[in-house]
Amino acid sequence: MQLEDSIRKAAAKEITLFFSSPIGYLFLGVFAAVTLFVFFWGEAFFSRNIADVRPLFEWMPILLIFLSAALTMRMWSEERRTGTLEFILTLPAPAWHFIAGKFLACLILLAAALVITLPLPISVELIADLDWGPIISAYFATFLLGAAYLSIGLYVSARSDNQIVSLLLTTIIGGALYLLGSPMLTDFFGNVVGEQLRNLGTGSRFNSITRGVLDFRDLYYYVSIIGVFLALNLYALEKQRWDITQRRPQHSLWRWATGLLVVNVLTANVWLSFVGNLRVDTTRGDIYSISNATYQYIDQIREPLTIRGYFSAKTHPLLAPLVPELKDLLQEYKVAGGGKINIEFIDPASEPELEEEANRKYGIKPVPFQVADRYQASVVNSYFNVLIQYGDEYEVLGFQDLIEVKPQNDGELEVLLRNPEYDITRSLKKVLYSFQAGGNILAQLKKPVTFTGYISADQQLPQPLQEFQKVVRETVAELAEKSAGKLQSAFIDPNAGNGEVAQQINQEYGFRPMSAGLFSDNAFYFYLTLSDGDNLVQLPLPEELDKESLERYIDSGLKRFASGFLKTVGLVAPEVNYQMAQQGMGGNQYTLLREILSQNMTVDTVSLSEGNVPHDVDILVVLDPVNFNDKQVFAIDQFLMKGGTVVLAASPFNVTLGRERLSATPQATGLENWLSHYGLEIGKEFVMDEQNSAFPVPVTRRSGMFSFQEIRRLDYPYFVDVRGDGINEDNMIVADIPEISMAWSSPISVDTDKNAGRDVIQLLQSSANSWVSDDTAIMPNVNGDQAGGFQRQNGDGHYSLGSVVTGSFSSYFAGKDSPLRVEDSAQENAAGEENAAANGEQADEAAPIQSGILDKSSDTARIVLFSSTKFLDDTTLKMASSLGDESVKNALQMLANAIEWSLEDRGLLSIRGRSHFNRTLPPMSEQTQLMLEYGNYVAVIIAIVLVAWLQGLWRRRNAKVYVDLLGMGGQTA
Repeated sequence: MQLEDSIRKAAAKEITLFFSSPIGYLFLGVFAAVTLFVFFWGEAFFSRNIADVRPLFEWMPILLIFLSAALTMRMWSEERRTGTLEFILTLPAPAWHFIAGKFLACLILLAAALVITLPLPISVELIADLDWGPIISAYFATFLLGAAYLSIGLYVSARSDNQIVSLLLTTIIGGALYLLGSPMLTDFFGNVVGEQLRNLGTGSRFNSITRGVLDFRDLYYYVSIIGVFLALNLYALEKQRWDITQRRPQHSLWRWATGLLVVNVLTANVWLSFVGNLRVDTTRGDIYSISNATYQYIDQIREPLTIRGYFSAKTHPLLAPLVPELKDLLQEYKVAGGGKINIEFIDPASEPELEEEANRKYGIKPVPFQVADRYQASVVNSYFNVLIQYGDEYEVLGFQDLIEVKPQNDGELEVLLRNPEYDITRSLKKVLYSFQAGGNILAQLKKPVTFTGYISADQQLPQPLQEFQKVVRETVAELAEKSAGKLQSAFIDPNAGNGEVAQQINQEYGFRPMSAGLFSDNAFYFYLTLSDGDNLVQLPLPEELDKESLERYIDSGLKRFASGFLKTVGLVAPEVNYQMAQQGMGGNQYTLLREILSQNMTVDTVSLSEGNVPHDVDILVVLDPVNFNDKQVFAIDQFLMKGGTVVLAASPFNVTLGRERLSATPQATGLENWLSHYGLEIGKEFVMDEQNSAFPVPVTRRSGMFSFQEIRRLDYPYFVDVRGDGINEDNMIVADIPEISMAWSSPISVDTDKNAGRDVIQLLQSSANSWVSDDTAIMPNVNGDQAGGFQRQNGDGHYSLGSVVTGSFSSYFAGKDSPLRVEDSAQENAAGEENAAANGEQADEAAPIQSGILDKSSDTARIVLFSSTKFLDDTTLKMASSLGDESVKNALQMLANAIEWSLEDRGLLSIRGRSHFNRTLPPMSEQTQLMLEYGNYVAVIIAIVLVAWLQGLWRRRNAKVYVDLLGMGGQTA
């Protein structure tokens, strides 16, 4: 009881002194004002457009240095200056009671300063869906970091009787610890030294926690600083009691005990650095932790799997901090593998043999980055790659595959690991399944593949390519011999004859003559392709013109045609006229979607003109159907009847997006009756929503006699921004996607009577403030330098933009003649009539036709319907992302999720949605933004007034206690 009382009284005294003058309240006000200024102005919260409060903590490691120095500068210095320190040291209570009391007081004041900033995340929560895990972690980290600085300040104050000196020394020491791990210092060193410096820096440790990972090593680092400086503080006070004229044994004992304590506390940081699994992921969805899906794939490993990280000691400053994060994650794979996964980290520059192997066998090349050292700007060739190898199968991830970049308002770039677990697990799955399939790509080819080399005559080729073309012919001949007829080869000189081949490959593939140099007149062809008749893959020319590199490129290309490695997506999309596409008239292009799907699946372009879907297609994706005939509808219908899944993106409008015009015209998909048969209908209107994404509009701004062309963000109700309750969080297709932009969508209606007995899942819906319009004038109104919006029309409520129907279906063609048999019969009858007419005979009446139709599907059949075609189109995605809004690409993720969900590949689906830049702010007017900002300023003032009121209440209570005691004492006397 005596212990608690002495510490409490010491803390109460310091708190009372702090608030005894307006300086204490002014200090809290300045701290809060600077924090809010950094948040709203320095980090430009609204322009940043990310729904988190990380900008609140960006400058905390620096602000806390000054806060802690100001709080502690008078704690012991004032006691020394006024002579009360000697009185304290003569009291019967031990010195550490007073240290604990002062430290407790400082912690309470620090907590008060942090509590004042709490209205900020609360107000952001009111407008956006915040992930509170990282926020709580960040506040905890801020408190620990502040406590570490406070312990430094208390020690410095105990060694000086001048408050200003104490303030400056505390600031210098705290600043030095911060600079140790900051890019200002680590950028001058290599990756290895920089990593060690980041382990010593208070700010770099802080960043790890604020992203949502509570690592025991980081927590202990701050605790060790607190323990060291509080121990030094105690030693400094105990020295004040000693008689410096006499040396006594207890003096040496104090020195040795304090020294050993400091050394052991600090040394623990060293051996804890080798422990990487003592951490807690506080983010929603555990985006920084190994998921159960990854464990499922790891459980399938039967042979040792190697994951090797190639990281250069000297790399780009923005990549260097990511290396330890990636190493920690890879170590977790090793732990999860239980001995089945071997992790290696290599600096290729220090191991030439492994660098040679990486270059030749795996195609891993250094990337040149421009960096600046202490003396000059230079270019450094750096490795930032991860190799996953299982048997003879391997996958390589480069920095383009692993990082995500977001431009900042000040022109700088923010670089983070995009979703490393997904990328690594995806590659692990690829090599695992490839190895299980036998690893023989040639044996897994679905149909013969032709290697075609469009190569000019030797006399036209540069000397290196003359030698390399011999290597190409020999290598392809060897592979063709092993393929048992699966691989064929052809070598064509495009300039032979009249050059017709050259013209053809230029028109069809864009293959143009190459040049040996910038000023060389010698033009030649050297293009290598693989084709199965339906799809063509161009093989890049290896940087190293050798056999190993060529074989690696050929293997990579053949995997696009092989079965047994990946699931096959049959993609039905309109043909694109690329010349007209440059004018915005060539039709929708889905290159970005193909790239996303090709990461985990084989994507085959499918034509339905023959009325059937190839047998090896696992799922059918139909994009932008226009005027489908009966044979095409029949092919889709029968694929559904086989228990397959049809993913359909259709629209009753053709939106043409050109450089200077935007128009919409009605169109027929040909699937209207087919969808209606299954209780689905796409309305012939556009859904418009007050909650929408921005549209880039060119606006002419006049300034005096000059005109300037600039791009402005215009609220565009045709770009429906689906988020919050508009996303079905119970379905894995969209559950992990924070928002999705649906461009030029139409309402979907589902007939519940026709779908009785089936599961109907609504994936997406517009907000309550949405309406529909059949007006095809979709061009934003721009007058001069004013950009106007659209008038709200009648009809409010939610509209479905994406739905799934699963269950047993009855064929649309049940009881009807098969379109295939009808066409064949018509051709036979026509031929019969022609023959009969030629012979002067009467043609026989056509016999009845048996349809041969699958009438009913199994329960596994699914229709996934989206009422837009442009939300996946390259032009729309690039246009929207030009404003810096990468969330528009969530639509690609959603479609990939729908495919994996339908294929029952729930593993990668569960971790695909993990990303750092997905969660954005909802659309807000300028008035709402100002209200949010000024509301926080008012909240800070109210919080400080509340602190003052509570302090006054506490002071009056204590005064009343003293008066009562004095009154009792007077009566006793």
